[in-house]
Amino acid sequence: MKIAIFGSKHQKREQVEKLFSILGDNNIEIYLQEKFYNYLKDAFHLQYNIAGIIKDENFDVDLVVSIGGDGTFLRTTSVIGKKNIPILGINAGRLGFLADVGEKDLEETFTDIFNGNYRIEHRSQLQLSTEKKVYHGFNYALNEIAIMKQDSASMITLHAHINDEYLTSYEADGLIVATPTGSTAYSLSVGGPIMTPTTSNFVISAIAPHSLGNRPLVIPDDSIITLEVESRNDNFLISLDGRSNIFKTGTRLTIKKADFTLKVIKRKENTFYNTLRNKLMWGIDPRQS
Repeated sequence: MKIAIFGSKHQKREQVEKLFSILGDNNIEIYLQEKFYNYLKDAFHLQYNIAGIIKDENFDVDLVVSIGGDGTFLRTTSVIGKKNIPILGINAGRLGFLADVGEKDLEETFTDIFNGNYRIEHRSQLQLSTEKKVYHGFNYALNEIAIMKQDSASMITLHAHINDEYLTSYEADGLIVATPTGSTAYSLSVGGPIMTPTTSNFVISAIAPHSLGNRPLVIPDDSIITLEVESRNDNFLISLDGRSNIFKTGTRLTIKKADFTLKVIKRKENTFYNTLRNKLMWGIDPRQS
């Protein structure tokens, strides 16, 4: 079995060593992302018997492990791209929605994986397209596509159509189009609803709208969203899972469901509702903490 490991800085040495020990004991071929390899070597002076170093997006393994937080997980998914390789998220800090396997669960998690005792969730993604290719990089997003004002105190105006039918013109600091996976991320912080990750919907949420009547809108995920942006400074910012580019106003944006999904490995007992309770502390009285 071949496993690629992607990680971030600020790792706990004990957790990294435990992970490599588990993989080594099971004779796994380990491939390390180059930046993570250099970090482990420089920060911890760790040297592992690995099968190879991943320097670009040209790799082929059976499983990708992301160790870090949800940000690391998102960066890793952009490298996986359309490869159809399943990903497991290991959390190196606080509990995450994407990286939800804690250090204490490492051994049991990999025992389940090696025994085939797990489930795969297929997570939908968003695709951004324009008439001319102006977005540089991977033009897909697992969490959300956010369109925001740039270098100005003034709001922007976003003229929105769904399936060629005019919806409304948002006057706001920006607009978020989120997947069910991303409903617990940026969209949630601006008042969007929580959706279970495998539902067939997207949510459109305005960022600080001028009108209180602009409420989050849930739409079917086979919808095609088109947006045209007006801004006083002739520029606006667009962000796909935190990867940002500056666009010129007048650029017509088309957002739709990608033609591929991300395969996320989950333990059978590790459900979304359990994560919600733990992450959002549902049922916990803060007065007793």
